Amino acid sequence: MYYREEEPVRYANLMYDRRVVRGNTYALHALPWTAQPDPLEIQRQREAHRKALARKRAKEQLHSRTPEPVEGRKHVDVQTELYLEELGDRIIEVDVECQTDAFLDRPPTPLFIPAKTGRDVATQIEEGELFDFDIEVKPMLEVLIGKIIEQALLEVMEEEELANLRAHQYAYEELRNAELAEVQRLEEQERRHREEKERRKNQQSQLLQKHKETSEKIAARAFAQRYLADLIPSVFSSLRESGYFYDPVERGLYYFFSLQEACNLTRAVKRLKKLIAINRAIKNINSD
Repeated sequence: MYYREEEPVRYANLMYDRRVVRGNTYALHALPWTAQPDPLEIQRQREAHRKALARKRAKEQLHSRTPEPVEGRKHVDVQTELYLEELGDRIIEVDVECQTDAFLDRPPTPLFIPAKTGRDVATQIEEGELFDFDIEVKPMLEVLIGKIIEQALLEVMEEEELANLRAHQYAYEELRNAELAEVQRLEEQERRHREEKERRKNQQSQLLQKHKETSEKIAARAFAQRYLADLIPSVFSSLRESGYFYDPVERGLYYFFSLQEACNLTRAVKRLKKLIAINRAIKNINSD
């Protein structure tokens, strides 16, 4: 057996390898495999050119154009520049008249008549040989009469059906009106029941409120009575001790004697003042 000798590993830089693509790969131009142009690319270019022409035509149509002249008039180019320009190369015009020969009227086109073919043959048909009115008219009369009778029956059936529909409609309207009246009655009854319920609830709440207020008043009165049971005697006793409650006879005697004593005291004070004044006068005389 023969074995291949192992070659030593050679290390190298990939940037110097010709098989490695350098630069970005998305910017490379892909070359066609053949020299013929791509039909899809040609179609795409034609479509782009057609769209550009359509866009240009649409822009031209959007621009304001001069309307067409009315009948009997025509547009004339007028110079609208800021400065007038002299037209030196004016072409000399000369009016010339001419007359042409009158046209002859075209003759009318003859009608097309196809060429005759075959051979003419004549025959004679007597009366009653091909058609007998009395016999041939019977099927037509039967058909007409049958059609008339059928139409009449259809009209009668239609009238009966319309009458039945009107009767059903009238019965339905009566039933609907009765149901509406019943519904209105039930709604009114429900409304009355609801109002009665609300009124009863209000009455019950007012009654409970009155009972509560009455019970509170009774409790307050009982508490006041219990509180004042011991307070009133002590208050009366203190008022009596302070002199607010007195015996009228005793108070009358007290005021009577008090007034007399006050009068006597007033007289005594007046006499004392007189005596003091007399004493001062005597002292003044003696000193003189």
